[in-house]
Amino acid sequence: MPIHPVSLGKLMLIGAGFALTLILIFLIPAGWFTQMPKPEWQRFWMIRPLVVVPIAGAIGGALFYVLDFLRYRGGWKTAVAYILSIVGFFVIFWLGSVFGLAGTWWD
Repeated sequence: MPIHPVSLGKLMLIGAGFALTLILIFLIPAGWFTQMPKPEWQRFWMIRPLVVVPIAGAIGGALFYVLDFLRYRGGWKTAVAYILSIVGFFVIFWLGSVFGLAGTWWD
């Protein structure tokens, strides 16, 4: 039985795509095609969260890959690995969102 049935790159792309989708859902109502919400923000203020948050999602995907060794032990270790993977992904995503949106929505 292989330890890593899915490659690291594929899991990182899945994590980055999921994070990008979530941040787009959050940013599009902010006025993607309209004027800047606040004049003190830079003109291209959305670039930072659109770069930082998918990178954080990719790191969350890498965490899922790293925990594969625990996932294939069976029993309660599998449940712990899935819980750690999901909670870890959302903590990393949240930290990436805070860092990406710092200075714009979250002063």
